[in-house]
Amino acid sequence: MYAIQPIFKERIWGGRRLEALFQFELPEGQIGECWTASAHASGRTHFLDGPDQGKTLDELWQTKRTELFGDYLLDAFPLHVKFLDSSAYLSVQVHPNDEEARRLEGEPYGKNECWYILEAAPEAEIILGHNLQSRDALFRCAQEKDWETSLRHQKVKPGEFYYIPSGTIHALGPGIVLLEIQQMSDRTYRLYDYDRLGDDGKPRELHVEKAIAVTTIPDEPWTNQPETIIKEGGIMTKLLQVPSFTVIRHEVTGRYTLQDHPVFRLLTVIEGKGEARQGKRVIPLQKGKQFFVPRRAGDYEIAGSVTFVTSEVFLD
Repeated sequence: MYAIQPIFKERIWGGRRLEALFQFELPEGQIGECWTASAHASGRTHFLDGPDQGKTLDELWQTKRTELFGDYLLDAFPLHVKFLDSSAYLSVQVHPNDEEARRLEGEPYGKNECWYILEAAPEAEIILGHNLQSRDALFRCAQEKDWETSLRHQKVKPGEFYYIPSGTIHALGPGIVLLEIQQMSDRTYRLYDYDRLGDDGKPRELHVEKAIAVTTIPDEPWTNQPETIIKEGGIMTKLLQVPSFTVIRHEVTGRYTLQDHPVFRLLTVIEGKGEARQGKRVIPLQKGKQFFVPRRAGDYEIAGSVTFVTSEVFLD
């Protein structure tokens, strides 16, 4: 289990809450995103310790794929993990699927994503889905900016989990901090951006034609059916298992075993503190820390009062 150095991204809708929540040393500005595990060209995270200290996920995927990750046939590392802090609405947006990303952008992955809500102000909400029945209706909505009645608004609370498959219109409202686990893509098509201006003083770019082309119509709401397993020393809850990724929450209350596994895992600590032990090695676990767990790394004994989330991609 090896620690990863995060990367911070300034966003027009960002804030400063990641500083107090996770004790991060943020750079200046409105920091909307903390990329905790990334192989994307616009921000590759590095290992802080271990035999591959200083290297990136992308480097190791290319050079030690079978040894550290699994017998994957994928060309690029598949996952991207980050924290988001919203002080304003994100753009009303949608993402392409894998086939559309390859066809429209020449990129390996589309963007299925999921949100685990960590903090939410009273009355905080997200936009998730729409009520439109045709692409013509979506085009008219975009032209007339008739979003209020066309989009589905949902109040959110800490601890809630949402899956947002590609093709789903969505937006994050203000007053929310969350963990996002997604495919390795930074491709977003904006439908509406509240007429905000960018750093150049001009309205931020929209991508209406592509957004309409990739939107799922009619909308297909997803119902969460988590699977909970009571284990010695804690509770394991499988929040999601889809071809793109599997997401599991581990709530540790005593001595808990994170068992040996046939593929790699990304481990994100979201609450509390504790430690992971393997032989004489002791790894402190605290809120906000991100770790890479290689395949067949053996068992880790976890102790303390700590909650973490693991993400992985199952082999077919």
